[in-house]
Amino acid sequence: MQGEFYTEGKLGEQGFQTLSFDKMFREQPEYVVFNGATDSLRGKNALRAKVGDKIRIFFGVGGPNLVSSFHLIGEIFDRVYPEAASEPIRNVQTTLVPAGGAAVVEFQVNVAGTFLLVDHSLTRVEKGAMGELSAEGKEVPEIFRPLL
Repeated sequence: MQGEFYTEGKLGEQGFQTLSFDKMFREQPEYVVFNGATDSLRGKNALRAKVGDKIRIFFGVGGPNLVSSFHLIGEIFDRVYPEAASEPIRNVQTTLVPAGGAAVVEFQVNVAGTFLLVDHSLTRVEKGAMGELSAEGKEVPEIFRPLL
């Protein structure tokens, strides 16, 4: 899930934060996050997979205001079911998910590595909209060879 928080406090400010109606009405959130918190899908909380796994992500946007340009850096979605439609579209790089809506994305992990889940409105990464998919497995140099 992606959502945003409109706080009286500044980004990163510690302690209890009250709602800023002014920021909410201007649609200028302090935080744009996955699963309700910054870093909720990073490090020890990252999504995990193995090379060859077929992955399905149900991605929703709770809003209340912003849409998401959902993207997985380093992968192409094999199938996307926009707004959870019954028929998929294929080979999609980024999919638009409306506030109050959802999409289902499917892909196969072909190489090991850490892939970044983002809202491709990339300034939102600094506000918390980034997660990780950590894929383990053998290297596949015919597909990808890391630079040293």
